[in-house]
Amino acid sequence: MFEKLKKAIKALSESRFIMVYDQDDREAEVDLVVLAEKVTPNHVYHLRHDAGGLICIAMANEIGKAIELPFMLDIYNKISNTYPVFNYCSPDAAMPYGDKPSFSITINHINTYTGITDNDRALTISEFGKLGNEIINNGSNINKYKKVFGSNFRAPGHTHLLIAAKGLLAERKGHTELTVSLAVIGNKLLGLDLTPCTVLCEMLDGSTGKALSLEKAREYAKQNDIIMINGKEITEAFEYVMRAQ
Repeated sequence: MFEKLKKAIKALSESRFIMVYDQDDREAEVDLVVLAEKVTPNHVYHLRHDAGGLICIAMANEIGKAIELPFMLDIYNKISNTYPVFNYCSPDAAMPYGDKPSFSITINHINTYTGITDNDRALTISEFGKLGNEIINNGSNINKYKKVFGSNFRAPGHTHLLIAAKGLLAERKGHTELTVSLAVIGNKLLGLDLTPCTVLCEMLDGSTGKALSLEKAREYAKQNDIIMINGKEITEAFEYVMRAQ
């Protein structure tokens, strides 16, 4: 059961890329994905060169909660009286496919220079992933972890943070929740110890100006020996492990 998905999760645990397609009636996009704490400059190079979309860190809701990270939409709503422009540009933040965005703030690690180079972004991503690991394994002490976060990261920066819905795929089925859920599934189904903190980047097509088609994505996956899975496969496995609790 779920053999292809298990292979994909194993690839993640070995610092390898996988590809995730959400679904036809949502974004209908393929993202290139790797675990955050395992990211190297070479990973960042391939994310920006081969995928080309926005490089983001997606985290489990409890990681964001431990640091007291806000959703960007909440920030906009909070400051709309001071900056009325936000009353005009985000009165209804739902995307065309129905979901509200999972974006939080942008960050750089304290030891980066510009924050945009492959080395800088790899440091930001991997160190945030390690912080996420510590939070998941040692409890969510807000006073402790928000200070650790504040001491090690600057905002704004060049790496976007995404916060998954608390109930993951039971609430929202975006790439944020799909990829974070893979860690949860791997831990419950395969007995792994994966931090629910991933890096994802949309795969784009320079020749069409659109998202990379499924046909071209499958071709890329085959050429580069990357496992490609879809939202339905992930959702079915997630529901299975949740029922088994």
